[in-house]
Amino acid sequence: MLRIKKLDIFILKSFLMLFIGTFFICLFIFMMQFLWRYVDELVGKGLEMSVLAQFFFYSALTLIPLSLPLAILLAALMTFGNFGERYELLSMKAAGIPLLRIIRPLIIFCTFLCCTSFYFQNVIAPKAQIKLLTLLVSMKQTSPELDIPEGVFYDEIEGYNIYVKQKDRETGMLKDVLIYNFSDGFENAHIIWASEGKMEMTADKQHLYLHLYNGEQFENLKSQTISSNNVPYRRETFREKHTIIEFDGGFNMVDGSFLSDRSDSKNMIEISQSIDSLNHRADSLGRSMYNEIKASTYRNIVLSKTDSAKIVETNNKINVDSLFNSYTLAEKDKTLGSAADRTEALASEWSMKSYQTTDADNNIRKHEADWHKKITLSLSCLIFFFIGAPLGAIIRKGGLGMPVVVSVLIFVIYYIIDSGATRVAKSGEMNMVLGVWMSTIVLAPIGAFFTYKSNNDSVVFNAEVYINFFRMLLGLRPSRHVFKKEVIIEDPDYPRIQTELEKLCNICNEYAIKHRLADAPNYIRIFANKGHDDVIADISAKMELLIEELSNSKDGVLLEYLNKYPILSTKAHKSPFDNQWLNLLAGIIVPIGLFFYFRIWRFSIRLDKDLKNIIKTNREIQERINNKSFII
Repeated sequence: MLRIKKLDIFILKSFLMLFIGTFFICLFIFMMQFLWRYVDELVGKGLEMSVLAQFFFYSALTLIPLSLPLAILLAALMTFGNFGERYELLSMKAAGIPLLRIIRPLIIFCTFLCCTSFYFQNVIAPKAQIKLLTLLVSMKQTSPELDIPEGVFYDEIEGYNIYVKQKDRETGMLKDVLIYNFSDGFENAHIIWASEGKMEMTADKQHLYLHLYNGEQFENLKSQTISSNNVPYRRETFREKHTIIEFDGGFNMVDGSFLSDRSDSKNMIEISQSIDSLNHRADSLGRSMYNEIKASTYRNIVLSKTDSAKIVETNNKINVDSLFNSYTLAEKDKTLGSAADRTEALASEWSMKSYQTTDADNNIRKHEADWHKKITLSLSCLIFFFIGAPLGAIIRKGGLGMPVVVSVLIFVIYYIIDSGATRVAKSGEMNMVLGVWMSTIVLAPIGAFFTYKSNNDSVVFNAEVYINFFRMLLGLRPSRHVFKKEVIIEDPDYPRIQTELEKLCNICNEYAIKHRLADAPNYIRIFANKGHDDVIADISAKMELLIEELSNSKDGVLLEYLNKYPILSTKAHKSPFDNQWLNLLAGIIVPIGLFFYFRIWRFSIRLDKDLKNIIKTNREIQERINNKSFII
């Protein structure tokens, strides 16, 4: 029997409250971005509220699958960031509850959202996409509201150009109106000028009613049969004139059946069937072109029917060179010109035919991309959760500050990878599966890494860890900092320290003479060795003990000498790795082996300088100790 514990209810409640808010915020942002693309199709056309409501409703349905991943990522970051900031996550882990157990109810819920996203993309989104595209096409064909500007020619009315010099916004009267009527053709234009006028729409919004006052009308009377240069025209002066212009100002829904062939208006079964049909059609087209090429006689490019008697065959092949050399100079020139013309014509012909195959291939790739996209976009809901939840537990910052920045950054990276790789795959330059799944392949390991690190309470965003790693990689080491202590419990035993310093000098000197660190090391010995250098480790341990004891000194000059001691590395000059098999493998691969060889040689030279520095510093400290003036 399924038992839901209070902890699961608490986690689900905390996540759901944030998820609902972030989902509508993300959906609103994507809708505004979508609206901005089509703002020109909506503004200035007098669309009714019902049409706009349909537009926003269908666009919201198509954008739900895209909004879900970002909302899940942001909600997960904020939820677990709040848990970490309020130490609730720490309390859960202190009670022995691992992170995977804490997020288990949310994993089930996000799996449900993943299935919901897939259902929307496969069932609801194709239908909504057809409705939305039909609305957009209808909006594009809808005439704009009649708003004639001042001082420019208005050509939004088909067959007419209207010029208004001045408008009275209060009365609606137009001053100095000039109308060009091209409905009978450009050569038979009707021109009307009026000192004043007024325009209004008829009740059915199908016609424009013009009231013109104190003007003239010019009409060209030239007919199609008249060819004289003297063309008669008719001039009419009027005090008041009324005319009607056809102008469809209403919204008419177009038939959207022609949009059914689009890949984004089909479910996965329909896309698979379309891919089979397109492949069959492309194969038929390819075979037809192949047979046409095979049946063509391209030798006619060079040869003519009258040349058949001159053809010389060699091994059942036409000897074109022999035939061409038998021509006169004029025949050669004529033949070459004819061949060039024929070749150019064939190139143009097959270039046009290649567009058919290219278009078919692009259509197939687009269908394949949309088929895979329905799965990858749904799967991104789970991937973003496994990135957001552990990342929020690691960052431990709630609210809308850091989580928003991180989530937007991750989503931008996802969008760039997904759109870029998909575009390359659609162009045919990359495998379709690899291109569409590239974002999943990149982000899924990142989510697994963050989940593993957070579940084990590992340090991920501690800058010191990465600084130390790169220091080790580049062979850098920190400087020593010894400061004067405020309280000294026990003074150093200077006589014994002098003896220890002398012993340390002898050990360093013997090691340097025996190993000749400045000389080039043996290549085989480097990669056959493993482990640390015990002698150097002993030198380092003795040096650190002496530094620790001498740090209790009250003498500032002596403390400055202590800061000259280097921090020794007991392994860098011996072998690349602790594992002997890795050392042997690195030595066998010559380019890698040479890199480690010169790196170890560099560390050997540095160790030689360090040993000399230790001896020199020991002598300086011994000399300072012999001066009893600072010892109380």
